[in-house]
Amino acid sequence: MSRASLDKDPRDVAAMFDDVASKYDVTNDVLSLGQDRLWRRAVVAACEAVPGQVVLDIAAGTGTSSEPFADSGVDVVPADFSLGMLRVGHQRRSDLGFTAADAMNLPFADESFDVVTMSFGLRNVADPDAALREFLRVTKPGGRLVICEFSQPTHKAFRTVYSNYLMRSLPAVARKVSSNPESYVYLAESIQAWPAQRGLAQRVSGAGWGEVQWRNLSGGIVALHRATKPTA
Repeated sequence: MSRASLDKDPRDVAAMFDDVASKYDVTNDVLSLGQDRLWRRAVVAACEAVPGQVVLDIAAGTGTSSEPFADSGVDVVPADFSLGMLRVGHQRRSDLGFTAADAMNLPFADESFDVVTMSFGLRNVADPDAALREFLRVTKPGGRLVICEFSQPTHKAFRTVYSNYLMRSLPAVARKVSSNPESYVYLAESIQAWPAQRGLAQRVSGAGWGEVQWRNLSGGIVALHRATKPTA
């Protein structure tokens, strides 16, 4: 079994997700206490995609984040760089066009998508700024970016409780339900090292996106950042 470190070597990260693919969705449901379903619905609503538009769902994993788009008639491309995740996803939903893709070097033409969305994946990219610029490149002018990522709880007392859960309880629970519990030690470390809401907004803006805004979910455990590609 493998786990990545905070230097986020792409090979290590991909291998780690390959290891957890078979139980990934069940484990996330348990560890988030079912909140992951609410977060996915919030992402779909923020994307505001309608039939006739094309959505790139990068770091789609097994496709659970892509399914709502497809089921509502929106053309969605689930993409990930973990082949293990893509295999599990294809077994679940063979009707979806799962695509191997590196967020820092996307295999898509300029201005291909109306919406680019990424849930709980940007934190795992070796160079998030390069990925944000790639997302801008493949988005049509006026198109949207929606990033759903772990963030910092807004209430100080809750932030302390949450930090203790991440570093102590989460790995312990993962040992009972995950096929690679050590990967959830990395998960806890990477969440704590990730910038808070305003810091991520500044990175999104710095990559060239406009109208950057965010809203907190679950008290700030997760933040939903949304931005628009300038038309000029």
